[in-house]
Amino acid sequence: MSTVAVIVVTWNSAAVLPGFLAALPDGMAGLDWRLVVADNDSCDDTVELLEVLAPHATVVRTGRNAGYAAGVNAALDAAGSYEIALICNPDIRMRQGCAKRLVDSLGDGVGIAVPLLYEEGKDIPHRSLRRESTVLRALGEAVIGNTRAGRFPALSELVTDPAAYRSPTRADWATGALMAVSADCLNACGPWDESFFLYSEETEYCLRARDRGYATQLEPSAEAVHLGGDSRVSPRLWTLLTLNRVRLYARRHGPVATAAFRTAVLLRETSRAALGRPASRAAAAALARPGALRATPGP
Repeated sequence: MSTVAVIVVTWNSAAVLPGFLAALPDGMAGLDWRLVVADNDSCDDTVELLEVLAPHATVVRTGRNAGYAAGVNAALDAAGSYEIALICNPDIRMRQGCAKRLVDSLGDGVGIAVPLLYEEGKDIPHRSLRRESTVLRALGEAVIGNTRAGRFPALSELVTDPAAYRSPTRADWATGALMAVSADCLNACGPWDESFFLYSEETEYCLRARDRGYATQLEPSAEAVHLGGDSRVSPRLWTLLTLNRVRLYARRHGPVATAAFRTAVLLRETSRAALGRPASRAAAAALARPGALRATPGP
């Protein structure tokens, strides 16, 4: 039986952690697993809750709000020997047998497996699969919106075809709230990129894995509920998401293509700011500033 290291990064997660831990035994059913938590200097009761509710967990205190990728790396370093890493947000609620179905789908070229995600209180699966960014896709999303553009693969990153969520489907990358990653894939790719404080770190890792021959695949029989979504309403987090999206594109393309991509993303945020969306107004202002892509600001 494969040994699974359940990797969780926490930061002021006391409100969501009990639900995650309560669902964990059913979600991990049929597997040999251990829990490793990296806490990014929480100032609430996160660590105390772990001591009471998960006394056998390994807890790594990073001593600072180091960011998600740094937390993942710290937990992986402390996990010891394992064949699979299950990297989770603490606001995930795995359903029965979720993790084993993900683990069983690894191999045959698949290095990263992701579940069918549902938002809390909704029966419709979250559209979690994505295509790699291109200038044309950024323009398509800016002009006609990512949901409508998603019907045309050349015009959107978002995979909207319902059939893609009914059977095992490979994608360039996927929402990183819950990912099973094989040790072979982790060894080939190395540590997560800590220059992305939050957002785009899972995108970068999936693309890096693909470059090394390891696909990201949705396993629809594995199901989980994701409580997240702050980036949609918080101007601060949406700005960080937007800047990191362009920064990642710049890592993989030349300056001319990056300038075109940045312009397309700026068009999208400016158009939505004109419709009264505060998060887009903040993102557009940040993206228009000289030097905006030089560093990743933390929350």
